[in-house]
Formats: sequence, structure tokens, C-alpha cells
Amino acid sequence: MRPSLLALLGLAATIAAHAAEPTREELERWLEDDAELRALAVNEGELVFLPDPPKKPFHHQVNTLVLSPASLESGWVEMHQCHRNLDRVPAAQVVYGRANTRRLRIDHFTGIGRAWVEGPTVQLEDVGRGAVLCVRAESRALRRNGDGTWTLRNGPFMRRFLDGYYPMRVELDLRMPKGLLRLVSVSPPPQPGFRVDAGPDRIRYEAVFEGRLVTELRLAARLP
Repeated sequence: MRPSLLALLGLAATIAAHAAEPTREELERWLEDDAELRALAVNEGELVFLPDPPKKPFHHQVNTLVLSPASLESGWVEMHQCHRNLDRVPAAQVVYGRANTRRLRIDHFTGIGRAWVEGPTVQLEDVGRGAVLCVRAESRALRRNGDGTWTLRNGPFMRRFLDGYYPMRVELDLRMPKGLLRLVSVSPPPQPGFRVDAGPDRIRYEAVFEGRLVTELRLAARLP
């Protein structure tokens, strides 16, 4: 069957979830289950932050990245990622960029009939409402800039069904080598619906949005 795009969920490398083409009955059930989301104006991809998120549970992606001193040279970082409140679909896959992902494996899953790693993808069958999938891998997410700084680019994050984009929550917890790095800038800038907290060796952000989100954290060596 021809795959249809359900959601595109990114962290450094491109991550995508695809669902098998839904039957008319499955599509009607999905729309009925998400009546609150369907009542919203359909977003066609423009990024809109949501300071007041929907009350009904919706897709929540939690990411932890761990930078080591070696990451500053190689660009490879340790990645832990959990998808919560997945949409109910008969089949789906989470796709990672082949060139920028290695050692992909599943930590655990609930509410999913079957899950397995196949190349740079995680294949899912019988995804139930509110299902959870947690994976880990190494991701070549860090890029050294010409001025001696580094950029960590995440995304695009999106939750897409047919021609519409629906609310999504993304959290990132970046853990850095002690005493080596500091945050220089964040893109897009913090605003209602996008909160950023920067500590000495840790950066966290949380975004609630519709559309396509790409974030960039620019880092520099900490001054003596």
C-alpha cells in the first residue's frame, strides 16, 4: 500500500513516522477520536507556538542528548528519545537519516503490538492510542562553525496527518561536558510556547506548537 505521511519528528537527523494508508473506517475513527484537534483551523505547515495547549493529550516527544569532549571533534552525540501519546494507526515507521545515525536500538515500548529496528528505521505495528516508544542511538548532530563555535540543529519536528499539522510538544535536555561550553544563542528565540532554560552545563527547552519546528543551539567554548 502507498504510505501516507502521519507525522515527521526530527532530532538532528531527519526522523519521520509513516502510517499505512488508512481505510475509510480508520480515518473516520481517527478524526472522531481527535475531534478537539479537528475543530481547530487546519495548519498548513506555518510554525505557530501554542502558549495555551489543548487539554486533550497529544503527541509528546522527549529527547536527551549527551555531548562528550569527543563530540566536539566528531559531531556524534548520544541520543535518548521517547515518543508519548502516539496516534492510533495500524502500522508506522520512525525513519532516521542513514548517514547521521548509528547504533539505533529500542529501549522499550507500550501500547504497540510489535516494534523492531530495520536499518535506520523503527517499524511499528498495531499502535494503540497513547502508545509509548523509547529508543536510543548515536546521532551526528553537532556541527563546528568557521568561527570556532558549534551548532546543534534539531528538527524538523512536526505532527502531520494528510494535509494538516496538529499540536505537538517537544522537550530537549542537552547535557554538556563540565566546564567546557556555554550557550550563545537560540533560534527561534524564546517566546510564549517556547521556553528555554540554560544552566552551566545543561540546556533544556520545551516547545508546544503546530507546523514545522527547527531549532538551533549555538555553543561556544566557555571563557576562562
